[in-house]
Amino acid sequence: MLRRMTDEQPRGADIAADLQDYLQRARTGMLSRLDGLGEYDIRRPMTPTGTNLLGLVKHLAGIELSYLGSCVGRPSEIRLPWIEDGSIWESADMWATAAESRAELIELYRAAWRHSDESVRELGLAAPGYVEWWPEDRRDTTLGTLLTRVTAETAQHAGHADILRELIDGRAGNDHDDVGDADWWSNYLGSIQEAADTFRDAERST
Repeated sequence: MLRRMTDEQPRGADIAADLQDYLQRARTGMLSRLDGLGEYDIRRPMTPTGTNLLGLVKHLAGIELSYLGSCVGRPSEIRLPWIEDGSIWESADMWATAAESRAELIELYRAAWRHSDESVRELGLAAPGYVEWWPEDRRDTTLGTLLTRVTAETAQHAGHADILRELIDGRAGNDHDDVGDADWWSNYLGSIQEAADTFRDAERST
């Protein structure tokens, strides 16, 4: 049953809370994918385009500071070198240099999301926003639109992180052990492979 909107329940209040709840779940899920891994595994490129775990954290920190900070008139005092020197346009925000520590980038991300949460609390979803690198007809926007975008992008990258972690050590999310033991996962994988092999064999015969 749909909940009836009342005078005591301002329109949009629950939307803001829900968006922030989903965003926080994606944030913590993203960071959890680094747990238990060494420095090499969190930094190494896992795809042909270089996607890596610590780089995703670095990227998302910049996303939050930009969209939910500078773009809504609340720039943070935190300075991001890859933005100031323009190397972000060469994807410098997508990987960690040897001089950038795990602890440094994780704390940067946490500081960014604290700043974002303050923006939402202080300004509200209807607050104006402006994104100078968007197409001209879309640059004027609202904090609500930007919060939705940040939530979607964070969830997307947290999903990427799940896959990267699985490729590194086979860990498939926080509920991995709840789903089944090693034998269960082996049999599950075998069933999927067997179904796929049916089509592989058919394609080979054509």
